[in-house]
Amino acid sequence: MYAAFGMQVVKMSDNNDISHVIEGRNAVLEAFRAGRTVDKLYMQDGVKDGVKDGVTNSIIRAAKKQDVIISFVAKEKLDQMSETKKHQGVIAICAAYEYSDIEDIFAKAEEKGEAPFIFILDEIEDPHNLGAIIRTANLCGAHGVIIPKRRASGLTATVVKASAGAINYTPVVKVTNIAKTIEELKERGMWFACADMDGEVMYKCNLTGAIGIVIGNEGSGVSRLVKEKCDYVVSIPMKGDIDSLNASVAAGVLAYEVVRQNMF
Repeated sequence: MYAAFGMQVVKMSDNNDISHVIEGRNAVLEAFRAGRTVDKLYMQDGVKDGVKDGVTNSIIRAAKKQDVIISFVAKEKLDQMSETKKHQGVIAICAAYEYSDIEDIFAKAEEKGEAPFIFILDEIEDPHNLGAIIRTANLCGAHGVIIPKRRASGLTATVVKASAGAINYTPVVKVTNIAKTIEELKERGMWFACADMDGEVMYKCNLTGAIGIVIGNEGSGVSRLVKEKCDYVVSIPMKGDIDSLNASVAAGVLAYEVVRQNMF
């Protein structure tokens, strides 16, 4: 079911998830002007090929100014996504919570007098996993979480709910390029360990100091390029009949190994 207010749609599913979907050119433009955080912007293919009007041009300019990735898709795709059936070639998916920036993470670490401890998530797609990792990050004393703009869950209402309130205390930063971000953070004195079942057992790795834990996609794991940027590849010892943990569980296990090593 859904409730429509003008061209803004608040979708409500059976599990009480809420996605902030805005449809229509004027409604989307006003969302940008009002400072709404847009996670994803979908525009009809013809716009890319030069069929534009004044409002559409303004939307594109606003999206580029805010570094929002625009996906140009067929009209049929927008028709499938649309609840109002009056999308006018434009649909925006807005975040349910505001993002932070990297300086907020460093400020939080400095405020606590601690070396920075960060989670970097390489294309985590399941919002329940993202929310659970944000919750774990808060509980283990991590200073923030970094996620990519593409091919990953944003801060949806499901994520906020799954974080159990931790989203209010844990900065979440969205970046364009995870590999480049790791390089920049290494220049600021951080070390990075990515989770991979072919890595060194975590008990043998030094996870103290300014550390970033990299968790990969639920299916494909950490991408090759991101893995190459990391200083360590670490594994969690497993003795069962299957060969992998859920992404959020793996994040929790590694997080508390970081806690253990920094405590003793």
